[in-house]
Amino acid sequence: MNFPINNALKEYNRIYKETNRIYHDIALRLKLSDSAFDILYAICYLGDGCLQKDICNLSATSKQTINSSIRKLELNGYISLKHGKGRQMHIFLTDAGMNLAKERIFPVIEIENKVFDSMPEEESQELLRLSRKYIEMLEENAKEILQ
Repeated sequence: MNFPINNALKEYNRIYKETNRIYHDIALRLKLSDSAFDILYAICYLGDGCLQKDICNLSATSKQTINSSIRKLELNGYISLKHGKGRQMHIFLTDAGMNLAKERIFPVIEIENKVFDSMPEEESQELLRLSRKYIEMLEENAKEILQ
């Protein structure tokens, strides 16, 4: 069955999937699973002591996947966990985790910064504005399915 798909949507989906493939390839080259990469990246972004739920939100990854990967990172000595209020779990990089982040995550963030810095300000702002607009409109139009 062929369902008609708008050509712009096809291209947007291709770009989205290509972006995901690039990050997947980066994680593989860095000898990290996608979820381990996402967790380490999120800790660098959110700061030491961030919550598991914040990592899930930032990475758009399920609690189960993040929890499983957090356990592996903890077992390997890269992160430590501390209980917070209620069921909250704060996540901290150990010294080994900080070294891992400096070695593998910081260079990726530098590349991302370089890409945005090389774009004219108007273009980077337009990219962000249109991406936010698409997400907002998608969520609004998907409310019926999401409920």
